[in-house]
Amino acid sequence: MKTMFTKLFSAALLASLIVGYTAKAQTTSLNADAATTVAISAPAAPKTEVKTVEKAKAEEPVATVKKEVKAAEDTSWKPQRRLWGYAFGDFYYNAHSPATSSSQGKENNYTGVPTGRNAFQFRRLYLGYDYDITKKFKAEVLLASEPSANTGVNGTTSIQNSDNLVDGKMSFYIKNFNIRVRDLWNGTDLVVGEMSTPTFALNEPGTNAPTSLAEATWSYRSIERTITDFHKDNSYDVGAALQGTFDPKTKNFGYVAMVGNNSTASLLSAANANTGFYKIFYGTLWGKFLDKKLYVDFYADYAQTAPNTAAVGAQSHNMYKVFAAYNAKYFTIGAEAYTQKFKNGVTNKTTALAEDAKAEGLSLWIRGAIVQGKWGYFARWDTYNPDTQFNSGDPYSVNTNYGSYDPTTKEQFVTLGLDFTPAKNIHFMPNIWFTQYKDKLAPTTAGYLPDNHTLVYRMTFFFTFGK
Repeated sequence: MKTMFTKLFSAALLASLIVGYTAKAQTTSLNADAATTVAISAPAAPKTEVKTVEKAKAEEPVATVKKEVKAAEDTSWKPQRRLWGYAFGDFYYNAHSPATSSSQGKENNYTGVPTGRNAFQFRRLYLGYDYDITKKFKAEVLLASEPSANTGVNGTTSIQNSDNLVDGKMSFYIKNFNIRVRDLWNGTDLVVGEMSTPTFALNEPGTNAPTSLAEATWSYRSIERTITDFHKDNSYDVGAALQGTFDPKTKNFGYVAMVGNNSTASLLSAANANTGFYKIFYGTLWGKFLDKKLYVDFYADYAQTAPNTAAVGAQSHNMYKVFAAYNAKYFTIGAEAYTQKFKNGVTNKTTALAEDAKAEGLSLWIRGAIVQGKWGYFARWDTYNPDTQFNSGDPYSVNTNYGSYDPTTKEQFVTLGLDFTPAKNIHFMPNIWFTQYKDKLAPTTAGYLPDNHTLVYRMTFFFTFGK
């Protein structure tokens, strides 16, 4: 019995193992088939794709892994580190001048130079350095020496200006020292420090400042200053300025607004009105038209210079100016006209009353090429009336401290010459420099001076380096 039970139990156990193994094998086989085959649906039902786990996973959207990409370095901008300079001067022969004691021609470079004198002379030396601190900030430094001929006699020294030392040597002074903030807003730079004013002198390529004002367009500062510079309007000053364009992409139209001390580079006494009591305001609107062939500039300034007093009254001066130039293929022509009012600028000695004075000036010039890049020419004519309200029968005294202002003498200035350029940035320019003086006083009025003139023959040289 025991033997039979053992046999039956062994047979049942064997049968169970066989059945279990077979079921497992069938299940594994079905799963394998399901992974590789598509189920056949009933005829009435649409075909439906049976997706495997692997296929379903493959069709799931793949999560994007964001990698931080480092911005490419801007290699288009290169910081400027530029040492530059230029110089001009002449070998001159002074063929004729008024007497060295004469008041005529006080504003020109040959004041006090006797007739017959000839000499080599530097009239300007510049040494500048431009430094880009960052792409946003730029610093400018300019040292200048603009000496006058030493007209001292018998061993004495005549100091014409701060550029002549006591021992007669030339010296440098600080003419520009400023920081520029590029694009304070789009198209406008802020400049703070000692800088060129918008009167005529700005020429700042690569900034939002204009490059088309009178001095840069005339192009012959080495021959003579513009008419407003000649008669002592400020070419530079200490202050702050906005220099901007209305169309930053094309830079055809723009403006400059500046406030300054009206002291240029001079360190005036604390009592002087230009050191903190009053300021000068400069402004210009400029434009380029006809595919940048026509330049137009409208300028104005205003400065109070003295308080109201019983003897004279308050003093001030202001200027209005227009400049225009047309650039043709082989020549450029320009015109500059201005009027300037000096409030209580003179006192009529006959009436003993302070009067306003009104100066007017006009400059016409042409320059061009004879042989492109080698030979050129230039010619210019200016007329200047220091006081259109002047009474020829009355003597006057001057109240204003503006430059070397003299209300009595009308002037006409002429220069013409050739420009030989043997290499880029090197010029040799034979030229004639002439100014005619005509006294506005009647011949019977005290202080009258007969007509006179200054005539100088010059070989001018001019060279630039570093820019």
